[in-house]
Amino acid sequence: MHDAYEAVPILEKLPLQIESISCYDNNLLVGTKQGHLLMYCITPQQGEQRFTVRLLKSNKHFSKRPIVQMEIVPELQILVSLSDTVVSIHDLQVFNLITTVNKTRGASVFTLDVQSHASLSGNVSTTLRMCAAVRRKLQLYYWKNRNFHELQIDLGVPDIPKCMVWCGDSVCVGFKTEYFLIKTETGSLKELFPIGKNEPRVTKLDDKRLALGKDEMTIFIDFEGNATQKFALTWSDMPITLEYDSPYLLGVLPRYVEIRTVESRSLIQSIGLSKPRFITSSRTGGVKSIYVASASHVWSLLPLPISEQIKQLVEQKQFELALELAERSDDPEVLRKERIHHIQTLFAFNLFYQHRFKESMDLFIQLETDPSHVIGLFPDLLPPDYRNQLEYPDKLPDLTGPDLENGFISLIEYLTQIRMKLVTDMTKQVQLQTLPTDGSSASVKLSQRQQLQIIDTTLLKCYLQTNDALIAPLLRLRDNHCHLDESERILKKYQKFSELIILYQRKNLHKRALDMLLKQAMKPDSALKGHERTVQYLQHLGREHLSLIFEFSTWVLKVNPEDGLKIFTEDLPEVEGLPRERVLAYLQQNGQDLIIPYLEHVVHEWKDKTVHLHNTLVHHYRQRVQALMADYKDSLPEGQEALAAGREPGDLGELHRKLIALLETSTHYLPQAVLVHFPFDAFFEERAILLGRLGRHEQALAIYTYVICDLAKAEL
Repeated sequence: MHDAYEAVPILEKLPLQIESISCYDNNLLVGTKQGHLLMYCITPQQGEQRFTVRLLKSNKHFSKRPIVQMEIVPELQILVSLSDTVVSIHDLQVFNLITTVNKTRGASVFTLDVQSHASLSGNVSTTLRMCAAVRRKLQLYYWKNRNFHELQIDLGVPDIPKCMVWCGDSVCVGFKTEYFLIKTETGSLKELFPIGKNEPRVTKLDDKRLALGKDEMTIFIDFEGNATQKFALTWSDMPITLEYDSPYLLGVLPRYVEIRTVESRSLIQSIGLSKPRFITSSRTGGVKSIYVASASHVWSLLPLPISEQIKQLVEQKQFELALELAERSDDPEVLRKERIHHIQTLFAFNLFYQHRFKESMDLFIQLETDPSHVIGLFPDLLPPDYRNQLEYPDKLPDLTGPDLENGFISLIEYLTQIRMKLVTDMTKQVQLQTLPTDGSSASVKLSQRQQLQIIDTTLLKCYLQTNDALIAPLLRLRDNHCHLDESERILKKYQKFSELIILYQRKNLHKRALDMLLKQAMKPDSALKGHERTVQYLQHLGREHLSLIFEFSTWVLKVNPEDGLKIFTEDLPEVEGLPRERVLAYLQQNGQDLIIPYLEHVVHEWKDKTVHLHNTLVHHYRQRVQALMADYKDSLPEGQEALAAGREPGDLGELHRKLIALLETSTHYLPQAVLVHFPFDAFFEERAILLGRLGRHEQALAIYTYVICDLAKAEL
């Protein structure tokens, strides 16, 4: 609770019994049971005497009966009143009777609908409609030429109306037992709900809503009769009448005036008064005057300064109401915005303290709060020395278990949205608001890269706590900005070595990654055991990291030469782009047995036309065949001749066929360069092919005809 109004006596111990009140500008009209009409001028003053009260006019002969209802239309300078069961209209300045609507005799209540319309030229015109309840009929009138005229035929209703208000093209009517919404054009009735034990009461709010009473409750509906709030507002006692002063609803109860909010239905203040019965208000120049009356006393409910109310509300952590008032303040625009931002910031942190994480994060996004202040709300996400420098409105809650996990989930959503905004323009400098702890605003400028580093590192930590399957996708982002040292530390702590490899890879720390892979490959219980991940990593490095590829290929070639060869032959752009001459030289030093399969892939799969590579493949075929041929001949029984070239068993026959095929089909080796390495006492078919390539056809034919006796090839 806080003090929103102060009750200041205006009239005390009036000798006449008050029956109705109404006001406009600084004027208060009092209608009495004796039929007297009094008009007072209420002038605000400084100092202890808050008001000067002066009787402007009195009319003892206004009516012979009690003045039970009065409505002022300042725009038309008229007073509409109900007395002696008939509606009369008087001039507001001199109280002269303008007209009496005789047809309304027998009326129990009336309601006015005043509408102002601005023309294109800026002129403002006012239209006035009246609905009067006469027994079981509603009479509809419009004001023209200083008189009320019938708008349409009377509408029949099921009972005598007790209260009613206009609402658009309908009238909301409270009967003895229930409320109805009645369309004025058709007379159709929409039943709303029963009244309860108390008298009906209907109050029109400023924002096209109605407040309907049911015993101690007030139910809010729109002009179509639909409920606008899930829960009703409950008063401490049955209200006699209500008045709306946004954001407050004032209820006149038998012993006091109770002030509550409409949205939250919270009790704001109770003002003790002696038997209050009536309440009225008017607004002049943005200032609202509210008067409450008993049978003999009148009080002014003076709103406390908004700044004072806001201060009380902030101290009581009623931030939503404080924001409503701040929006309505008359402060200069800059000061008003600063105050609203300050309250919203405190509200966002308070929502967090209440574990309303989602709402808190949504508000932080709206306020563009420095992400480091938001991250600092959680334990172990920022370095302790940095977190200790941050200031917060209250002691941070100790989050554990499900609360901490729910907080992390909301933080992840918050950081993801902030990240999306930041990555759109990496060069832009943005000004983020830090937490104002003293009511003033402060700011810090951070580059978006700095912010992204904080955000990505925090996301990594949150994923470790909530869903570690999201770590790898985060680290694989091309624009990943995780802080290296902190991320390395936390990943090692949780033994997330696969993810650590991704981090190194994205940071171009390939040697660290490969050292880690080598270390983990030797551990039998590691998820990275074996050589497969090293092979994959090396395959994607590319020619600019050739020295690293050679350095870490060596151990793979030793443990698994076949998979090691894939480092240099996989069909990937990075692998195909490696300098093949240097790879060949490396294999000659570290993997002699892999030279032939490597060159076969280069020549046949990648269609490489480099002469040196073709020459080298011919030489290695020849050397291998020559070695296997010696063993083959030694294994033959005495007197048995060797089979023809390419028909030998096993690897010898296969290599021999490959050699002959290469010599026959390739046009990218130098015959004269390779011929000199072929001995004269062997490789006759190979020599014949090479001699033919050199144009030495007679020598080639001699070999086909007399040495290998293959006339078919000689004819070719």
